Amino acid sequence: MSTPTTDAPGIIAEDLILLDADLGADKNAVIERLASVLADAGRATDSAALLDAALAREAQSATGLPGGIAIPHCRSAAVTTASLGFARLSPKVDFGAPDGDADLVFLIAAPEGAGAEHMKLLSSLARALVKPAFVTSLREARTPAEVVSLVQDVLAPKPATPAGTAAPATATAATAASATAVSTAKTGTPDTAAATSSSAPKHIVAITACPTGIAHTYMAADSLKDAGDRAGVTVHVETQGSSGSTALDPQLIASAAAVIFATDVGVKGRERFAGKPVIESGVKRAINEPDTMVAEALRAGDDPSAARVSGSAPAVGAAASTGGLGWGTRLRQILLTGVSYMIPFVAAGGLLIALGFLLGGYQITEVAEDVVLNNSLQNLPDGGLATYLGAVLFQLGSLAFSFLVPALAGYIAFAIADRPGIAPGFTAGAVAVLVGAGFIGGLVGGLIAGFVALWISRIAVPSWLRGLMPVVIIPLGATLVVGGLMFLVLGRPLAAITSGLTNWLNGLSGSSVIILGVILGLMMCFDLGGPVNKAAYAFATAGLAIDNEASLRIMAAVMAAGMVPPLAMAISSTILRPRLYSAAERENGKAAWLLGSAFISEGAIPFAATDPLRVIPSMMAGGAVTGALIMAFGVTLSAPHGGIFVAFAMNNILLFVLALAIGAVVSAVLVTTAKQFAGKKDSELVDDRVAVAA
Repeated sequence: MSTPTTDAPGIIAEDLILLDADLGADKNAVIERLASVLADAGRATDSAALLDAALAREAQSATGLPGGIAIPHCRSAAVTTASLGFARLSPKVDFGAPDGDADLVFLIAAPEGAGAEHMKLLSSLARALVKPAFVTSLREARTPAEVVSLVQDVLAPKPATPAGTAAPATATAATAASATAVSTAKTGTPDTAAATSSSAPKHIVAITACPTGIAHTYMAADSLKDAGDRAGVTVHVETQGSSGSTALDPQLIASAAAVIFATDVGVKGRERFAGKPVIESGVKRAINEPDTMVAEALRAGDDPSAARVSGSAPAVGAAASTGGLGWGTRLRQILLTGVSYMIPFVAAGGLLIALGFLLGGYQITEVAEDVVLNNSLQNLPDGGLATYLGAVLFQLGSLAFSFLVPALAGYIAFAIADRPGIAPGFTAGAVAVLVGAGFIGGLVGGLIAGFVALWISRIAVPSWLRGLMPVVIIPLGATLVVGGLMFLVLGRPLAAITSGLTNWLNGLSGSSVIILGVILGLMMCFDLGGPVNKAAYAFATAGLAIDNEASLRIMAAVMAAGMVPPLAMAISSTILRPRLYSAAERENGKAAWLLGSAFISEGAIPFAATDPLRVIPSMMAGGAVTGALIMAFGVTLSAPHGGIFVAFAMNNILLFVLALAIGAVVSAVLVTTAKQFAGKKDSELVDDRVAVAA
């Protein structure tokens, strides 16, 4: 079979294909080999960087799919051309699929700034992988040239076959769903064939989205559409992925029986589905259990008490709009949404304030506002341009920092009630600042604002009034309620709690302050940027607004502990025992030096993802040591981010570095010892044999 030369040029080639290959006992080895194949073919500048990006995506969720398929994928600056590496494995390898190991593995590698056309090609492949005919053809292919031809038929299908002529089975099967999806996305209604495929009047709308937006998004879409065909109902899917997204027609949404959200990220334009019965899950469930989700959506459409999307449209029944997610998970998502939107204000404001101190000295706080408003140098303590710039930076940072609590409250409310909750939430945060309730007041006020806005959105109103609900009635009503509660009922108690917490922190001394440092250190190193890490970081950054010594010591402990994991892994993988690590891990260890120095805890994620039982406890031990030492030494820090590069914002850089170094060494020794003696991985044993032979 000859290889086409014009269809989807450059995406796949014979030298990117391995047939019936034994690439190792685990998925990391398979991905590492495919990354090397792409790099050797000139598709990537650095196989280690490509591997790290693929493993980081793998750590978010397994890429194994039902039917013996795996699609590890990533975007990376190391990729020069959007490419597919393919391996047909013998023996199979576990990629985390629910029904067993995988024998067909595609490594989908996209450049960091991949264009829309490349992303559409990659998503077309992902869609084809849910088609049995295409998968069977891959298993039966005898040469790399046959695989190339099969894939290119999917990525660049041949012109439509004239009437009376049989179309190639593989191309037809792989592209039919894609063509239907494009027609549906552009017009909001299915084409004639799709519309007549089901005699049932009902239809369902769905959103699919995954973090990378390359594969799972589109595979989930086609799985749901196929499940709808089997159930006799049309499913219209809006894919919010990397190759672009065309919104569903509003009339199509309005007449839908229910909506399915199969996403691992936030739904764009969620308010469009307000009032609709909803089934909500991660994107992989739509791939693994599409028939179940469609059946659940049909039942929800007939159930007046079913969970519904929050918003201004009238909702029947009083069920909470959790969409099937547990309220523990839902509450965590709500709070993390608020924290994630708050952090940019903290980082920008805190760093600007620290730079203001660097240029103008700490006394700049007393005159900055007057100097900036009057543009006068006469009132500066020392005069000079540097001091004036310090005053400007400090004032700018203070203004940015003043949004900390309102942004927290506003986006907590947004996570509950969508856009109608933003104004009441921001107002609740502003009231919390005014009455002295601070960070705690922002949390409580944001939750109240969000749930009040959600409750108001469910009030049945005449159709002529619905248009005013999201822009006038909901914000006004929710603001009145939450503002009244904060001023008249909750403000003083919350302010008292905040004041008590501040006094308690200021009064800590001796062993109690060290214990706090230990707890913060453990939290920062537990999940490396996850919810626990974010909770400790939010606690520290909120204290910067109070600006006392206790709060600044907490900030120093949190930052130093968060720097420990990447630095410890750098020490272990590049200095102590490099032979315990794969070549890719050693390269990642070199990068971890800079990441750790800049307070980017995520630099240790590639190590923790592949070996969590030995890496995470070791990191937590070192983080606890560093947190305790920072507290014991009395080191303070007035900047919320930057690591060693904001040394000017520390009161004692030498003690900060000492505490950090001790903790990093402790973690490095522990993880090295654990890897040496606590059960080696196959890759480590191979490295040992190579070292002995050398």
